[in-house]
Amino acid sequence: MADLKYYDVILKPVVTEKSMSFMADKKYTFYVNPDANKSQIKEAVEKMFDGAKVKKVNTMNIVGKNKRRGMTVGRTAASKKAIVQLTEDSKDIEIFSGL
Repeated sequence: MADLKYYDVILKPVVTEKSMSFMADKKYTFYVNPDANKSQIKEAVEKMFDGAKVKKVNTMNIVGKNKRRGMTVGRTAASKKAIVQLTEDSKDIEIFSGL
């Protein structure tokens, strides 16, 4: 397993209609490093966003899709998503507040 620092774990937030509806329940969705585990994701969210206390983390591995361009067959890159649920008394994450 790679030695990941907390700022290498979270890659970018997921901004979709479904992920925006999760925000009412204090659930935030991020693309994360495929080598990161749940405890590393929890630590990264708590360090990067002040006042955020993580209740639980759900992760999912996304397999790359098969793509064709003529006779050439390839595959898109695999990725990993994490849905982070905050506790009731924690502060909201500010990057999602303007959306």
